Amino acid sequence: MTDSVQQPWGRVDETGTVFVRTSDGEREVGQYPDGSAEEALAYFERKFQDLAGQVTLLEQRVRRGAPAADVAKAVSHLQASVRDAHAVGDLDALARRLEALSGTTAELTEQQQAEAKAAVADALAERTRIVEEAEALAAQDPAKTQWKQTGASLDQLFARWQQHQQDGPRLPKNEANELWKRFRAARSTIEQHRKAFFAELDASHRDVRARKQRLIERAEALAPRGGDAVADYRALLDEWKLAGRAGKKLDDALWAKFKAAGDVLFQAKAEVDALEDEAYQANLTEKLALLDEAEPLLSEQDPKAARAALGKVQRRWDEIGRVPRDQVRVVEDRLRKIENHVRSLEDERWQREDPEKKARSEGMLGQLQDAIAKLEAELAAAEAAGDQKAVAAAKESLDARRAWLKAIGG
Repeated sequence: MTDSVQQPWGRVDETGTVFVRTSDGEREVGQYPDGSAEEALAYFERKFQDLAGQVTLLEQRVRRGAPAADVAKAVSHLQASVRDAHAVGDLDALARRLEALSGTTAELTEQQQAEAKAAVADALAERTRIVEEAEALAAQDPAKTQWKQTGASLDQLFARWQQHQQDGPRLPKNEANELWKRFRAARSTIEQHRKAFFAELDASHRDVRARKQRLIERAEALAPRGGDAVADYRALLDEWKLAGRAGKKLDDALWAKFKAAGDVLFQAKAEVDALEDEAYQANLTEKLALLDEAEPLLSEQDPKAARAALGKVQRRWDEIGRVPRDQVRVVEDRLRKIENHVRSLEDERWQREDPEKKARSEGMLGQLQDAIAKLEAELAAAEAAGDQKAVAAAKESLDARRAWLKAIGG
């Protein structure tokens, strides 16, 4: 290699030695014996580009808020590398860029310390909220607590705690320990309340289960009496309703046994009722015919005649006897309509012929007639005497008495 090559930041001499130029002067950076001068210079320029790339990367890390300690360490390392670099390029510019980064490290440290302090404060606040929510769960009335929901909520709070502990900033030891003690105490309280609640519930369920088992045994003992024991079974059913709960799954099983014992009785009663209803079918036919015969009484207006006819119908009704159960209401309603009509006729007659009412009316009529005669005499005397005031008073009283007389039919 005999030719020399130069560029603003370095050169290659005739021996192939490569030099770099800086503000401190020119210094040798190396040789590239197996290539041309251009290749030698290009080789050391690439080394410069590598250094420049590292500086650029560090600047980007600073803009993204890299930890100040990491930045300071990287700046120191790169400054040493640039100072003794075996590279050709504007090393002074790289040095200035690194010096600028070194100057911002103090500012970065102060900013990051403030951010770290704020992050710790936020983390303490969040951790405290988790603790307070757990303590609120622990303060619930155990008798009114929805334990499944409360357990799920506590699990979620613990998961939040763990996630926050893993992802959040490191908290001061004293504060972190104190918050954990509070959270652990709340969790222990909830667990104690839960165990006590279910222990008491289990005891209550055992008592209910025993009571209901005895009711089942009493119900099953009624089976030999068949339908005659239905009333007794209904009494047992009232006791069952007051016995309480033994837990849903167990309650369902106990009820199935109790109901099965009742079904036996109701089935037996239904069979007896069916036989009776069949026997009463002829009675139904007779009562329906009797109703057809009696219903013309609905148009009767003579209360005495209506009462006499109804009495005959009622006697025949009782003689016929019972009808099938599902027809009792049908026939009774039709008979009741006839009875109500006859009763209304009798009530109307009584209102007209009530002796006491008639006596009161006649007594009042006589009194009014006497009062009117007296007032007429007083009016005549007042007119004869020319006493206009007495005339007016007499006329007013006379008009009132005549109005009353007219009202009562006198």
